[in-house]
Amino acid sequence: MRPVSAHPFARFGTGAVATAGILLAGLSVPASAAESDQLWIAAPYEKNLQIGAEGATPVEVGLYHDNDTFTVTDGRLTVDASGLAGVAEVIWPENCAPSGTTAVCAVAQVPVIGPDYSPQVLLEVHAAEGAEAGEQGRITYAATATGGPEGTLEAPLDSFETTLTLASGPDLVLDGLDPVEGAVPGTVHTAALTVTNEGEEPARGFTLGMTASHGLGFDSRYDACAYTQTGGDYAPMSRAECAFDRVLQPGESFTLPQPLRIALADHAFRERLDVDVQPADGVADVNGEDNYRILDVDAVNSADFAVRGSQGSGAVGETVKASLTFRNKGPGWVGNLGSGDSVALVDFTVPEGVTVTRAPAACDPRTSAGGSYRPGRLGAPRYVCEMPYWVLENTVRTFRFDLRVDTVVPDAKGQVVLRPVITGAGFPHDPKPGNNAGRVTVNPTPAA
Repeated sequence: MRPVSAHPFARFGTGAVATAGILLAGLSVPASAAESDQLWIAAPYEKNLQIGAEGATPVEVGLYHDNDTFTVTDGRLTVDASGLAGVAEVIWPENCAPSGTTAVCAVAQVPVIGPDYSPQVLLEVHAAEGAEAGEQGRITYAATATGGPEGTLEAPLDSFETTLTLASGPDLVLDGLDPVEGAVPGTVHTAALTVTNEGEEPARGFTLGMTASHGLGFDSRYDACAYTQTGGDYAPMSRAECAFDRVLQPGESFTLPQPLRIALADHAFRERLDVDVQPADGVADVNGEDNYRILDVDAVNSADFAVRGSQGSGAVGETVKASLTFRNKGPGWVGNLGSGDSVALVDFTVPEGVTVTRAPAACDPRTSAGGSYRPGRLGAPRYVCEMPYWVLENTVRTFRFDLRVDTVVPDAKGQVVLRPVITGAGFPHDPKPGNNAGRVTVNPTPAA
């Protein structure tokens, strides 16, 4: 499936944090998947062009592929701008060789997509002389590259295009909110925040939304804002909804009545403040891509993850209750707000002589080597239990299993281990990795 945009990063507000697919570390990958690869084009589906603007509007386009087992080079992105005739014109970058309204753009190294991904082709597009608001045109794309299992890759044909719409109106742009590193829990940070109208028409009022993650709070409060708390199935957050009736003329800027002060709680760790600005009364912003910014705040803190098992006894045919308990001993909370990945996986190897007859829904059955277990959810020799993408500074979660005793094996032990989603990443926030493992013991031998 092709991406929605060239920047696949999660953003949150009053609703959910986007949750990325989780690849369980250490688990086997089917041979067919390991031997396949696919070339993709990352391009915006649609974009507005400001009529009367002096500068051009950037359209970022790039190539990427799926499987990092393969090296992919010599990417050739074909850009067809013939669909913009009479509506807009393209200024081609240096890595594109144009021929009329079409160009072939070179991408020497084609990467797999990830947090550091950056599109390789920057098209500059401006409205054609005499074009009017509401008119639309489109750019289509095709691509090939060298690499993959067959030696060449081709992006799916007729699958990628960008629709451009001519528009006139305000263009509100957020500025400031520089990242903060080494922040101290329990302190207050002052953040610069500016709203500028870079459009060709006034913004007659605007709204400003701010969402603070669990470790942040609003130390400064404004009369124009309403403050709420959110949570439920998602990480707790603080939300400010602000409405300003100030008219921003083209080129004019606005700053808050008082500096924006953000308080760091004692449990603050990897925090973020999401800020969004929109013109008031449902007026469309010409370029919504610059209406949103994230203030990243990294606090100096730790979070002690721990896990423990249980023990129980039973005769042949009886059921032993087993529990795997995850605990965050703090002082910090942990939330993977960008990726949506589980904060930890609880990996349980079933003891000898028993069969699992009940397993939690959050625990996936695995073979003893960690691969997919085919017979069903029950009776597997190993289970991987997924924690949510966030845990509070005092979270305790227990996964409960029923184990039927088939053979009495004295002191039968099953290992319980905490693992990160990404193999080898570890838990850099955890000051005591020694308590990341435990055991489930069935029919323990009495102490002498």
